[in-house]
Amino acid sequence: MKKTRLGDILLSKKAATKEQLEEARKSMKLNGETLTFALVRLGIFSEDALVKFISQSFGRPAIGLSGLEIDKSLTKISIDMMRKNQAIPIKRKGSNITLAVADPYDINSLDEMSFISGSQIDVVIVRESELMTKLDELAGSGHGLEDVMAEMGASEMEIVDAEEFHGDDGTLATASEEAPVVKLVNLILLDAIKRGASDIHIEPYEKVLRVRYRVDGVLQEIMRPPMSMRDAIVSRLKIQSKLDITERRVPQDGRMKLRLSKAKTVDFRVSVLPTLFGEKVVMRLLDQSNLQTDLTKLGYEPEDLAKFQATVNLPYGMVLVTGPTGSGKTVSLYSAVAEVNQPGINICTAEDPVEFNFMGVNQVNVNAAIGMDFPAALKSFLRQDPDVILIGEIRDYDTAAIGIKAALTGHLVLATLHTNDAPSTMTRMVNMGIESFLVGSAVNLVTAQRLGRRICSECAEPIKLDAHALIDAGLRKEDLDTFTPMRGKGCSTCNGTGYKGRVGIYQVMPVSDAIRDAVYAGRNSDEINEIAVGEGVKTLRMAALNKVKDGTLTLEECLRTTVGD
Repeated sequence: MKKTRLGDILLSKKAATKEQLEEARKSMKLNGETLTFALVRLGIFSEDALVKFISQSFGRPAIGLSGLEIDKSLTKISIDMMRKNQAIPIKRKGSNITLAVADPYDINSLDEMSFISGSQIDVVIVRESELMTKLDELAGSGHGLEDVMAEMGASEMEIVDAEEFHGDDGTLATASEEAPVVKLVNLILLDAIKRGASDIHIEPYEKVLRVRYRVDGVLQEIMRPPMSMRDAIVSRLKIQSKLDITERRVPQDGRMKLRLSKAKTVDFRVSVLPTLFGEKVVMRLLDQSNLQTDLTKLGYEPEDLAKFQATVNLPYGMVLVTGPTGSGKTVSLYSAVAEVNQPGINICTAEDPVEFNFMGVNQVNVNAAIGMDFPAALKSFLRQDPDVILIGEIRDYDTAAIGIKAALTGHLVLATLHTNDAPSTMTRMVNMGIESFLVGSAVNLVTAQRLGRRICSECAEPIKLDAHALIDAGLRKEDLDTFTPMRGKGCSTCNGTGYKGRVGIYQVMPVSDAIRDAVYAGRNSDEINEIAVGEGVKTLRMAALNKVKDGTLTLEECLRTTVGD
């Protein structure tokens, strides 16, 4: 076997730069890490991307270790030797044994395992995090989530009422700094980042404390820590977020930052809410390294993308992005800002709160408690010589009126609004009290959007669907034979879900003369929709069905995220 190191392969395939590898190797020496661990921790690769690269370059399959039964006859190889060589024997076939490894290019380790076992070696590729968890299970040591939970018996902590302590030196504050609590909280945060979660929910019930992650828009239960740890876990998070741990009667909001390396930090927006059985914590993960602001990669159809780009590059007028909470409106607005962000342009944004910061953009946090609400911020913007104004959300008449005025006086205004589709946005503005002739004159384009879970590309497979189901969803009979529906079978890359990542579903409606006339005449949203569709605008359901046709969405996701026309 040719003795080629992983670093050489990464360089030869141009998957990593020389500087990145030098940084990873310094981290290896400083922290005693493996190269694969350092590459992931420093944010040079995601763990999934690195496993995929190694699997393809080495020519061996990648598998998941979670729940995999180990051949008992192979456990004569000591745990210490497995740890030293970062390899777990998982099965024997004749005189060969199969090793699960994260780095198959570590030839010395493979040779040593071959010598100790007296067998020829075959390998499969696994995530290093799963490898370490499985080693901990075999050793019974206690560094995985379940093992850390096992360390926290009822005797470790006791629940202390808020009245029984005062200030940061109280019993609960001290308990929140104990090693098991710190270790568990850190593991929850890191595990959520590795899984690509957008939110973490820590929920107390009468007899259960539940931790769930929102991955690709859907909540998944991850673990159930002991109830005895409830208040200590919440207090640990409140201390890290600079919240008042003595106050447990009212909601609190804060932020904290987790630094993974010099180059990678993740912000957490923390919300604490008193419930019947204790405080519920929800944390929104804000990872700037994962923020996608390239309009061409958000999922727009080519013709819709061209319309959107042309409109955001106009010198004035209003562009509205609509959809429910969590539909990716902020990302679309940030992408539009990135499109126009140039040294000769002055951009001001009012957001509640600012989620990601951008060089060259003047961003303002809205704070109604001190009188800095959206109208106040926008009035200030108009005295700041802006070219582009971003409004995080139009919530009331005053915000809408100032935004419309700015759009009509030579400014490009980008804003979000909560409506079901693009046509109903025009009538919503009128219903808020804005004169119809102002709405029709100011608004240049409206885009409505949803997010659907993308079919995992690693395990996508064709399936047969009942023709009636496809027709009921909105497909025409003549289209049934022109495509093959797809689904994800479930693999280690997608954690068995069949989905990996999300894709935008967009309805892009330029405001044409005919639509303006309809708005001036006070037509309802159904009539405006009829005009728009007649001009070639796709409804959200039509857009979702197009992604079913191209193998991006399953029919189930299409039906889950959109309503019939």
